[in-house]
Amino acid sequence: MAIRKIREMGDEVLTKTCKEVKEMTPRTLELIEDMFDTMYEAYGVGLAAPQVGVLKRIVVIDTTGEDPIVLINPRIVETSGEQTGSEGCLSVPGKHGIVTRPNYVKAVALNEDMEPIEVEGTELLARAICHELEHLDGHLYVEKVEGDLMDMEADDEEDEEAYDEK
Repeated sequence: MAIRKIREMGDEVLTKTCKEVKEMTPRTLELIEDMFDTMYEAYGVGLAAPQVGVLKRIVVIDTTGEDPIVLINPRIVETSGEQTGSEGCLSVPGKHGIVTRPNYVKAVALNEDMEPIEVEGTELLARAICHELEHLDGHLYVEKVEGDLMDMEADDEEDEEAYDEK
C-alpha cells in the first residue's frame, strides 16, 4: 500500500486511451490498493489508473467513504435524466467547473476477482462513474465545463466574505 503521485492536467498520460485488463495479477491488485490509498489521501471520491500514470482500464470510486467500488474494464450501458453541478478533479487541483451529466448511470465491469458486476448510481455516484470512465479514454472534465473553470480558493474567500457580512 502506497500513495502514488497524481498526474496533473498537461501530463501526456492523461490524454491516452487505456488498455483492457486481461488477468488479475498481484501487481494489479497492489495498484488497486494504492489507488484507494491515493484517492482517500487526496480526499477524492474517484480515481482512474491513468491519474497515477498507469494506462489500464481500472477505476476506483467511493462517494460515501464506506462503499468502495472497483471497476475493471468498465462500460456505461444505460443513462437517464440530467444533473448540472460543480465538478472538480484530482488531476486539475484547485479548480472546478459546472458540468452537466446524466442523473442515473448503469455500468458493467469486472471486480477485483475478475467477476462480472453491474453498478447503478444516481446523483454523485452517477457523476463519478461518468467522470472516471472518461479518464480511461484520455478525457478530462474540463472539456465539458460550461463557462470558465473557477478557482476553489477564490470561491472559498468569497464564501468567507459573504459569511462575514452576515
